[in-house]
Order: sequence, then C-alpha cells, then structure tokens
Amino acid sequence: MKGFKTLVRTLTIGATVLGAIALAQSELIDGQVTKIDQEAGKITIRHGPIKKFDMDGMTMVFQVKDLAILKVVKAGDKVRFEADRIDGQFTVTKIERAK
Repeated sequence: MKGFKTLVRTLTIGATVLGAIALAQSELIDGQVTKIDQEAGKITIRHGPIKKFDMDGMTMVFQVKDLAILKVVKAGDKVRFEADRIDGQFTVTKIERAK
C-alpha cells in the first residue's frame, strides 16, 4: 500500500508539472502588428515580454507557420499571438485580433 501511495503522489506531481509547462507554452502574447510581408511570409509585431523565450518587449520580425495567418490581421491591429522557435526561427503559430 505504501508503494501505491508513493506512485500516486509521483504521478500527481508529474501531471501538475506537465500542466504548468503546457500552460506556459501556450500563453498568448500581446502585441501590435506594424508590418506584413506577404511575399516573404513574415510579420513584424511590437510585442510585450515573451516569458518562454525570456525576452523583453520589443519590435521584431517573425516568420509565420501558415501564410493564412497573414490574412487574419493587418498593420495597426492589436493582437494576441503564440510564437515558437521552428528551425531556429521565431515563428508565429497562432494569432487573433485583441478585443
């Protein structure tokens, strides 16, 4: 019985840690689109801090995972987005207009 309780406790802690990691990775970042380059598949965003990259707020150019992202927003739009590092490039993987 003691081994079972230890196993349950370990699994519970593991699930909590994994949940926190997933939440941190899917955190939406506030920003404002300053430029869209359809041909290059890039978007320039002035953004707040990006915790998962330990990055302060700044204006930077991102690749986009899917070119359809560039049709959802336009320069001047306030947005919330997710970014990841794909093939060494900071890449927007999801974007939505801020409300």
